[in-house]
Amino acid sequence: MFRQVPNIYSLKAASAEGFSELNAFDASLIKSGVGNTNLVRMSSILPPFCKQKDSITLPLGSLVPVAYASITSSKKSEIISAAVAIGIPKDKTKNGLIMEYEKEGITKQEAEEYVIKMTEWGMSYRNYEIERIESIAVSHTVVEHGSAFACVVLWWE
Repeated sequence: MFRQVPNIYSLKAASAEGFSELNAFDASLIKSGVGNTNLVRMSSILPPFCKQKDSITLPLGSLVPVAYASITSSKKSEIISAAVAIGIPKDKTKNGLIMEYEKEGITKQEAEEYVIKMTEWGMSYRNYEIERIESIAVSHTVVEHGSAFACVVLWWE
Protein backbone atom coordinates (compact mmCIF):
# COMPACT_ATOMS: atom_id res chain seq x y z
CA MET A 1 0.00 0.00 0.00
CA PHE A 2 2.70 2.50 1.05
CA ARG A 3 5.92 2.40 -0.94
CA GLN A 4 8.01 4.59 1.36
CA VAL A 5 8.59 4.77 5.08
CA PRO A 6 7.04 7.92 6.59
CA ASN A 7 9.59 10.52 7.68
CA ILE A 8 7.51 13.03 9.67
CA TYR A 9 4.99 12.75 12.49
CA SER A 10 2.66 14.90 14.54
CA LEU A 11 0.86 14.34 17.85
CA LYS A 12 -2.75 15.54 18.02
CA ALA A 13 -5.61 15.25 20.48
CA ALA A 14 -9.17 16.54 20.72
CA SER A 15 -12.53 15.80 22.28
CA ALA A 16 -16.04 16.53 21.08
CA GLU A 17 -19.75 16.01 21.53
CA GLY A 18 -21.97 14.72 18.75
CA PHE A 19 -25.48 13.64 17.76
CA SER A 20 -24.37 10.03 18.37
CA GLU A 21 -21.17 8.39 19.58
CA LEU A 22 -20.04 7.99 15.97
CA ASN A 23 -20.73 11.67 15.28
CA ALA A 24 -18.76 12.58 18.42
CA PHE A 25 -15.85 10.43 17.21
CA ASP A 26 -16.02 12.08 13.78
CA ALA A 27 -16.05 15.55 15.37
CA SER A 28 -12.99 14.72 17.46
CA LEU A 29 -11.21 13.56 14.29
CA ILE A 30 -12.08 16.84 12.57
CA LYS A 31 -10.84 18.85 15.55
CA SER A 32 -7.60 16.81 15.46
CA GLY A 33 -7.03 17.61 11.78
CA VAL A 34 -7.53 14.07 10.44
CA GLY A 35 -11.31 14.04 9.95
CA ASN A 36 -11.34 14.37 6.17
CA THR A 37 -8.93 11.50 5.55
CA ASN A 38 -9.08 7.72 5.66
CA LEU A 39 -7.21 6.57 8.73
CA VAL A 40 -5.12 3.43 8.40
CA ARG A 41 -4.67 2.26 11.97
CA MET A 42 -1.17 0.96 12.48
CA SER A 43 0.64 -0.79 15.23
CA SER A 44 2.96 1.19 17.37
CA ILE A 45 6.28 1.79 15.65
CA LEU A 46 7.76 5.16 14.70
CA PRO A 47 10.21 4.73 11.80
CA PRO A 48 13.85 5.70 12.40
CA PHE A 49 14.83 9.27 11.48
CA CYS A 50 11.24 10.60 11.66
CA LYS A 51 11.02 14.32 12.43
CA GLN A 52 8.35 15.89 14.60
CA LYS A 53 6.12 18.57 13.01
CA ASP A 54 3.58 20.71 14.83
CA SER A 55 1.21 20.46 11.90
CA ILE A 56 0.92 18.27 8.82
CA THR A 57 -1.32 19.18 5.88
CA LEU A 58 -3.08 16.04 4.72
CA PRO A 59 -4.70 15.79 1.27
CA LEU A 60 -8.46 15.27 1.47
CA GLY A 61 -9.41 11.60 1.25
CA SER A 62 -5.84 10.35 1.56
CA LEU A 63 -4.90 7.10 3.32
CA VAL A 64 -3.15 8.24 6.49
CA PRO A 65 -1.11 5.93 8.73
CA VAL A 66 -1.99 6.71 12.35
CA ALA A 67 -1.64 5.16 15.80
CA TYR A 68 -4.44 6.30 18.06
CA ALA A 69 -6.34 6.00 21.30
CA SER A 70 -10.07 6.64 21.15
CA ILE A 71 -12.98 6.33 23.51
CA THR A 72 -16.66 7.25 23.16
CA SER A 73 -19.45 7.28 25.71
CA SER A 74 -23.08 8.17 26.13
CA LYS A 75 -23.01 8.07 29.95
CA LYS A 76 -23.86 11.62 31.03
CA SER A 77 -21.20 13.28 33.22
CA GLU A 78 -18.70 10.44 32.64
CA ILE A 79 -15.09 11.52 32.19
CA ILE A 80 -13.31 9.80 29.30
CA SER A 81 -9.64 10.19 28.43
CA ALA A 82 -7.30 9.23 25.59
CA ALA A 83 -3.51 9.53 25.40
CA VAL A 84 -0.58 8.59 23.19
CA ALA A 85 3.15 8.68 23.84
CA ILE A 86 6.25 8.14 21.73
CA GLY A 87 9.54 6.82 23.05
CA ILE A 88 12.38 8.30 21.02
CA PRO A 89 15.58 6.23 21.24
CA LYS A 90 19.02 7.77 21.68
CA ASP A 91 20.23 5.61 18.78
CA LYS A 92 18.65 7.33 15.77
CA THR A 93 19.03 4.20 13.60
CA LYS A 94 16.46 2.45 15.80
CA ASN A 95 12.70 2.80 15.62
CA GLY A 96 10.68 4.73 18.15
CA LEU A 97 7.79 3.21 20.07
CA ILE A 98 4.23 4.57 20.16
CA MET A 99 1.83 3.59 22.93
CA GLU A 100 -1.90 4.33 23.10
CA TYR A 101 -4.25 4.36 26.07
CA GLU A 102 -7.92 5.20 26.63
CA LYS A 103 -10.11 4.78 29.68
CA GLU A 104 -13.26 6.05 31.35
CA GLY A 105 -13.22 7.57 34.83
CA ILE A 106 -9.69 8.98 34.77
CA THR A 107 -8.27 12.44 34.18
CA LYS A 108 -6.14 13.64 31.30
CA GLN A 109 -3.13 13.68 33.64
CA GLU A 110 -3.73 10.10 34.81
CA ALA A 111 -4.07 8.87 31.21
CA GLU A 112 -0.89 10.66 30.16
CA GLU A 113 1.10 9.35 33.15
CA TYR A 114 -0.04 5.80 32.41
CA VAL A 115 0.77 5.89 28.68
CA ILE A 116 4.23 7.28 29.50
CA LYS A 117 4.83 4.35 31.87
CA MET A 118 3.70 1.98 29.11
CA THR A 119 6.20 3.60 26.74
CA GLU A 120 9.04 3.38 29.26
CA TRP A 121 8.31 -0.32 29.76
CA GLY A 122 8.17 -1.03 26.01
CA MET A 123 11.45 0.78 25.36
CA SER A 124 13.11 -1.06 28.27
CA TYR A 125 11.85 -4.39 26.93
CA ARG A 126 13.55 -3.60 23.62
CA ASN A 127 16.74 -2.56 25.44
CA TYR A 128 16.45 0.89 23.86
CA GLU A 129 17.95 3.81 25.73
CA ILE A 130 15.41 6.65 25.78
CA GLU A 131 16.38 10.10 24.55
CA ARG A 132 12.94 11.54 25.35
CA ILE A 133 9.25 10.73 25.52
CA GLU A 134 6.68 12.90 23.77
CA SER A 135 3.05 12.63 24.81
CA ILE A 136 -0.37 14.17 24.42
CA ALA A 137 -3.67 13.50 26.16
CA VAL A 138 -7.23 14.77 26.30
CA SER A 139 -10.19 14.32 28.62
CA HIS A 140 -13.87 14.95 28.05
CA THR A 141 -16.89 15.12 30.33
CA VAL A 142 -19.82 13.62 28.45
CA VAL A 143 -22.90 15.78 27.98
CA GLU A 144 -24.90 13.48 25.65
CA HIS A 145 -22.50 11.59 23.37
CA GLY A 146 -18.79 12.30 23.77
CA SER A 147 -15.47 11.27 22.31
CA ALA A 148 -11.81 11.65 23.30
CA PHE A 149 -9.16 11.01 20.65
CA ALA A 150 -5.34 11.21 20.70
CA CYS A 151 -3.08 10.20 17.83
CA VAL A 152 0.31 10.09 16.17
CA VAL A 153 -0.02 10.88 12.49
CA LEU A 154 2.73 9.66 10.16
CA TRP A 155 3.36 11.28 6.80
CA TRP A 156 5.96 12.19 4.19
CA GLU A 157 7.84 15.45 3.77
